[in-house]
Amino acid sequence: MNFAPLSILTTLASENHEGATFRANLEVTGMAIVKKASAHWEGDLKTGIGSISTETGVLREAPYGFKARFEGGRGTNPEELIGAAHAGCFSMAFSMILGDAGLKADSIDTQAEVTLDQVDGGFAITAVKLILKAKIPGATQAQFEELSNKAKEGCPVSKVLNAKISLEATLVG
Repeated sequence: MNFAPLSILTTLASENHEGATFRANLEVTGMAIVKKASAHWEGDLKTGIGSISTETGVLREAPYGFKARFEGGRGTNPEELIGAAHAGCFSMAFSMILGDAGLKADSIDTQAEVTLDQVDGGFAITAVKLILKAKIPGATQAQFEELSNKAKEGCPVSKVLNAKISLEATLVG
């Protein structure tokens, strides 16, 4: 499923928490879009500390570590970031699929629950549960279920995960 025409030029605008607006021109010409993130780590696994950054600067040296990942400590962790990416990607894919069906959501709220299990002497992400609540004027329950499942299957983040992905969808009115 393609999520963008072969050649488009658009201006994206977003507002940060201080109200400043950032604009970026994005041209998609059938070539891959490459997004970058980085991680820095110091120390051993249990007492070390790391930081994660994204090229957009939305995450800039965000702390992460063993305690945040396994003991509920402060900071972020890879599973939380994967969950945020999956929820965001799914919501955008669902919005596009709704538009293709002639529908427009008043709201789409998606939560992702990422499961990290110990398997074969190591760890693996074994499941992601997407929890969707959406308000879509004019949508029937059957349309909602069909289109939300289509988004779950077509979302690029869903495609990259080697995990069972389930969807709990609620159409609110």
